Amino acid sequence: MLFAAGFGTRMGALTADRPKPLIAVAGRPLIDHALALTAGRGLRIVVNAHYLAAQITAHLARHPEITVLTEAPELLDTGGGLKHALAHLGPGPLFTLNTDAVWTGSNPLATLAAAWQPERMDALVLLTPRARAVGHSGKGDFEMDAEGRLSRGPGLIYTGCQILDPTRLAEIPDRIFSLNRFWDLLIAEGRLFGALHAGGWCDVGRPESLPLAETLLADV
Repeated sequence: MLFAAGFGTRMGALTADRPKPLIAVAGRPLIDHALALTAGRGLRIVVNAHYLAAQITAHLARHPEITVLTEAPELLDTGGGLKHALAHLGPGPLFTLNTDAVWTGSNPLATLAAAWQPERMDALVLLTPRARAVGHSGKGDFEMDAEGRLSRGPGLIYTGCQILDPTRLAEIPDRIFSLNRFWDLLIAEGRLFGALHAGGWCDVGRPESLPLAETLLADV
């Protein structure tokens, strides 16, 4: 599941006439950087769209194997959007990936697949230390214990990539909700885990992040 439905308001004028996933970094749209991570993995791919959704649909028309779901009239948020897409994704586990970041180093999907242990995890999120979180100014999202189990707190930054078993989404009855609610259910039971990304990551959420992202990619 690729999340591409947000308004991108922090991008200011750059998203006045295009959705954030179509902003170019190093010569190609952000969503194409995300799609490159899925190449050769045999994945069924669903992309959600809302703001200027027709542009997302047109851009992905050359990929008939990708399902684009337009959320209308309301934006469903990450949890609601994923729940809405489940019928098209098939049984889990499944990946979710934000489309507003660029990566270097190990493929994040491969890292998560290698660390996934469904007997003790319901979700495994990919994290990076604050010192390596380029373009991100937050204090952190999670703290991780010696076994990889997560709790809320400043420290490690969520990179926008995870693998999860979607079964427990059914416990949240709302149509519109954030995946944070899903994570909180898992944290309460010790079923949310983290893994560290071995490489660079840039959060492309603001105009000033664009040159940072291009520098990160150029330094590979």
